[in-house]
Amino acid sequence: MVNRRISIAPMMDWTDRHDRYFLRLISSRALLYTEMVTTGAIIHGDADRFLRFDPAEQPLALQLGGSEPDALARCAKIAEDYGYGEVNLNVGCPSDRVQNGRFGACLMGEPETVAACVTAMQAATSLPVTVKTRIGIDDLDSYDYFKSFIERVAETGVSTFIIHARKAWLTGLSPKENRTIPPLDYDRVYRLKQELPELEIIINGGISSHEEIDTHLEQVDGVMIGREAYQNPYFLAEIDRRYYGVDDESPERREVIEQMLPYVTREMAAGVPLNSITRHMLGLFQGRPGARAWRRHISENAHKKGADITILTEAASKTR
Repeated sequence: MVNRRISIAPMMDWTDRHDRYFLRLISSRALLYTEMVTTGAIIHGDADRFLRFDPAEQPLALQLGGSEPDALARCAKIAEDYGYGEVNLNVGCPSDRVQNGRFGACLMGEPETVAACVTAMQAATSLPVTVKTRIGIDDLDSYDYFKSFIERVAETGVSTFIIHARKAWLTGLSPKENRTIPPLDYDRVYRLKQELPELEIIINGGISSHEEIDTHLEQVDGVMIGREAYQNPYFLAEIDRRYYGVDDESPERREVIEQMLPYVTREMAAGVPLNSITRHMLGLFQGRPGARAWRRHISENAHKKGADITILTEAASKTR
């Protein structure tokens, strides 16, 4: 059974396999999600490029983008074959590219389509199928519409919903603006859980402290962390002890770096550029003495020809 008490959000261009390996060194228990991967990329592209992962990343869920039931079913089965622990349908991304493909947040206006998609996915795999959504889109933003959408999808047997507690504007706001400008409405998510207690409800959006997590867990089943986990990754160091009862101490920041070095060496030997990995590590010393020097040394040197793991050890020497 997948434990979703604490999870890390799927974030485009951020939560790739290198970032997930790095985050897993800080928290062994938080559920990790891939970036959203479209069905077309898997079926018509290089599936292995998008789907492969290191076993150390587990527990790990795959987020899919699509609106064709047959294609989503095929990809759900592929996810199971690859060894993922969950497959999630994106019904929350508001980007133009996603809308043009008729998936993401615009699907909130098509509950029957979403129901058909998750029905097909469930029939194709034994993995748990979950849905990540918003609380509304455009003028479809009443609580009654939101609840009816969730109820319709839940009729398929899907029982886990990850809810970004903001509506999305499909026109007029960029994806970045849609993550910050529409106001958060946590109470709407709490109310949904109160009225549909049989569903597993995970809350997402703007959560950046353990105290906030504690407050949310009094109302819902789990919390998904987004930008805070990327920009301040050592935030996760308290997760295992605080929310999973793990007694072992989390590694210190320098230990995390040491544990990353064999991975970086292996990936570089396979042709991965150093800065494709180190870019995810820039926030490791967030709020600590030397954080700026750490970021600067990596940013100025990791992309250079001949750069290797000594860039990380040199950068670490500039911190306290």
